[in-house]
Amino acid sequence: MNAPHDKSQFNPGMDEDTFEQFAEQLTRYVRERLIPAEKDVIANDAIPPEIIDEMRDMGLFGLSVPEEYGGAGLNMTQYARVVNIMAYAAPAYRSIFSINVGMFSSALKNGATDAQKAEWYPKIAEGKIACFGLTEPGSGSDSAAMATTATPDPDGNGWILNGSKRYITNAPHADVALIMARTEKDAQPKNAHVSAFLVPMDTPGVSTGSPDEKMGQAGSHVSDIMLDDVKVPGDALLGGETGKGFRFAMQSLDNGRISVGAAATGYARRALDSALRYANERKAFGEPISRFQLIQAMLADSEIEIYAAEAMMADVTARADRGENILVKAAAFKVFASEMCGRVVDRVVQVYGGAGYLAEYDAERFFRDARIYRIYEGTTQILQLQIAKHMLREWEAANG
Repeated sequence: MNAPHDKSQFNPGMDEDTFEQFAEQLTRYVRERLIPAEKDVIANDAIPPEIIDEMRDMGLFGLSVPEEYGGAGLNMTQYARVVNIMAYAAPAYRSIFSINVGMFSSALKNGATDAQKAEWYPKIAEGKIACFGLTEPGSGSDSAAMATTATPDPDGNGWILNGSKRYITNAPHADVALIMARTEKDAQPKNAHVSAFLVPMDTPGVSTGSPDEKMGQAGSHVSDIMLDDVKVPGDALLGGETGKGFRFAMQSLDNGRISVGAAATGYARRALDSALRYANERKAFGEPISRFQLIQAMLADSEIEIYAAEAMMADVTARADRGENILVKAAAFKVFASEMCGRVVDRVVQVYGGAGYLAEYDAERFFRDARIYRIYEGTTQILQLQIAKHMLREWEAANG
């Protein structure tokens, strides 16, 4: 069952001819600039500053920011295509701007006051880096366990934040964080104890840990955020209302899940293209291994699954642009695309054979980089539960 369309939410996005020109330019940029720079990104575990500046100049940090605030105003279909194109290169390139154009921008759209939009949309459009503070050492999907608190400031109309956040993408470089914090001990309805706050990262009392060492995705950084008696003004409360933070976060995660699904699909395509090239160049028994039928089966299965993910991406983003509720569809796309990418990169290692296990070749990097797609923005297992919950709820509504 699909929710009825909300025509007021329809987003035509950028003019299609203009967007297609941009997409073509971006594809060339990825192939000719970003991929050749991957070795430096991996060796230094950082994107060169000049490339970040180039990405700012291209408007990548403000893709989903409305045009009136200095952004590109892309709709969801266009936004996902850009992420998909960017994800053909090393994941770090997408990661540096993904929170801006994904969860942070979405949270502003869904919950910010006009004044908050006027303040923060232009900043992220020009390239200020955002991060999203939901997960904690003791809580992730379980908001009831959230320990970070926001209490009224006795000296004014503001708030005092205390706590810590874990695994926060871009935290070491971020200029602003959207922090979820408990404003009440318990509240009804469920999750009404969580509120959201716009916190500049240079606010006294905010600090970050050292970047965590990771399995893959070199050049993309995550770390803890520590909040020690952090004072923020009253207008830092997203939407000006308490108890709405978790809802804003969950609405923003639809956007984030589409981004992860689009990225996983783009990276799977990169890995498969690499396997095709290797299979045609590598010879065994006097002929290219691409002529062996079991190699062909792995290549074909990968193409089939990538195509399915691409079709899902086109469908869910079109639904979003029509104003449909896409919570279930976005979760389904993210689960399928991330699991699909894991299967594709595993086959790619197998096609490479012994070379696939060596750091000298790309296959082992693809394998390590892809693993996180099945975890962040909702693990496969959490999303399975969410999808099933909504299926059962709809069945009961129709048959109860």
